[in-house]
Amino acid sequence: MTRRRPTRMQQIAGIGVDRMGAIADSSGKEFLRLENLDVDIPPDAQALARTREAAGRDMENSYLPFVGQARLREAAARHVSAISGVSYSAENVIVTAGGLNGILNVLLATIETGEEVILTDPTYAGLINRVRLAGGVPRLAPFIFHPGGEWRLDRDALRGAVTPKTRAMLLMSPSMPSGGWLDAGDWALVAELCVKHDLLLIDDAAMERLLFDERPVIHPAAIEGMAERTVTVGSASKELRMIGWRVGWIVAPASMVPDFAAVSIANVVVPVGIAQQAAAMALERSAETMPAYVAELESRRNVVLEELKGLPVGAPGGGWSLLMRVSDFGLDGSAMAERLLEQGVCATPMAGWGEAHGAQYIRFVFSNEPVERLRGLGARVRAALGRPL
Repeated sequence: MTRRRPTRMQQIAGIGVDRMGAIADSSGKEFLRLENLDVDIPPDAQALARTREAAGRDMENSYLPFVGQARLREAAARHVSAISGVSYSAENVIVTAGGLNGILNVLLATIETGEEVILTDPTYAGLINRVRLAGGVPRLAPFIFHPGGEWRLDRDALRGAVTPKTRAMLLMSPSMPSGGWLDAGDWALVAELCVKHDLLLIDDAAMERLLFDERPVIHPAAIEGMAERTVTVGSASKELRMIGWRVGWIVAPASMVPDFAAVSIANVVVPVGIAQQAAAMALERSAETMPAYVAELESRRNVVLEELKGLPVGAPGGGWSLLMRVSDFGLDGSAMAERLLEQGVCATPMAGWGEAHGAQYIRFVFSNEPVERLRGLGARVRAALGRPL
């Protein structure tokens, strides 16, 4: 059989995480695991107990309802309503098999082949790949990088990214992998451009409350003219620390929900019923359980920044990871990843995660290693660079 690779696969890039994780797992050595977006902080204990209970209940061993269980849909609607100030009900919600499944479903339901979707640069390669799988064309608007400082959206670049072919923006704040945070002025510009050019906004809200330095959560649907064009895709993975449950949700204007439901039913249907009640419980309790978790992440970020002080890193405003530009030392991310393995550190190169900010960077994830193990990272990184300590 002659194998012809479909056009939509031509630019699908690997994300590197699986390769680096496999190297670490098979080595038999103990690495500082900074390569992947797992977390060592357990989920809400009550949600864990609810999951164990659900595993023995026949009614939760089910595909039904196809759009998701009522409690989770209601919890997601209340959650997004509280953050955005826009009134949503369960009828505005579709439950998905994780946030990324939700994003792909939204793209499949809204993007024509050849239409452009604006994302930031850098951004998660999995988001770029999903735009391409849906037949869209990614348009990257870069952040501004100042070594040692925070990432800032390049507002002129965002304006310039809009063309007659642009259909949507797919944005995340704090952004993955940089931790770049969009402030009120950034979101005001996003709203201005979306309204002016009649664009859809897909808000990847997977980390929207994982913010440091007392930053406020800003939801774009709250801005005038945006409620009717904003689709919020949430997830239990990052904020609720329920990665293995594979639960997410789409919250959207009522007019869009039937198409999202149709695509969702044709693509995965829903996550396992056993997971949905537990995710609903964790989401309902998250205002109580998240502050200590976010404080721990902020402590880890602070240690990593202190360890890497003086090196060309970007300070994240939130999230689970930060980037270092290794091209300053004549390296790319892949070469630096190999050097770091020799120092007992597993980290992921950023090839395919951006253009202006892609292969030149390495990513350090601080969600899966405690503060005491992160101490000493700076010495290992400088040894990998061949720099004096």
